[in-house]
Amino acid sequence: MKELFFITSNKGKVQEATEKLRLLGFSVVQKDLGYPEVQADSLEEVAAWGATFVSERFDQPFMLEDAGLFIDALQGFPGVYSKYVFFTIGLDGILQLLERIENKKAVFRSVYAYSEPGKKPLIVLGECNGIISTKKQGTHGFGYDPIFIPNGAEKTFGEMSVKEKNQFSHRAKALEKLATALK
Repeated sequence: MKELFFITSNKGKVQEATEKLRLLGFSVVQKDLGYPEVQADSLEEVAAWGATFVSERFDQPFMLEDAGLFIDALQGFPGVYSKYVFFTIGLDGILQLLERIENKKAVFRSVYAYSEPGKKPLIVLGECNGIISTKKQGTHGFGYDPIFIPNGAEKTFGEMSVKEKNQFSHRAKALEKLATALK
């Protein structure tokens, strides 16, 4: 198995990546180095900037990830600000914003940046379309998982095991692309 360092403090992301990449021949090693998240217009910019920052301080191949929830009726909000919004208004705030809105379509996007010393980062994107539920459901996962129902499913990510979630998730799709590119 090829070892991949994952620069993150999020144990949920590590669990998902470990489950998915193990099946593709990779072993994930969490490295919590921390890096500032630049405010940018796209997840790709955030991930690329993070990879450049980390590569100046860490001399091993690594990956990092940035993700966001983009809600149609809110013109893509919270998008690149998903982490900040989650920690300020939370799931209840998002549900309140959508309370009287019929269109609950949303897309989860995940961008992984893979970096090797002296090389430009490789950026891959994964997406999962779905809807925002009308209430929080489930205790699995993290972040917006209890309010997001992926297309083709009848329950939220918060009600799914990691294995079930990886059949739909934006992160799993991005990781498949990354694993293919690295082989």
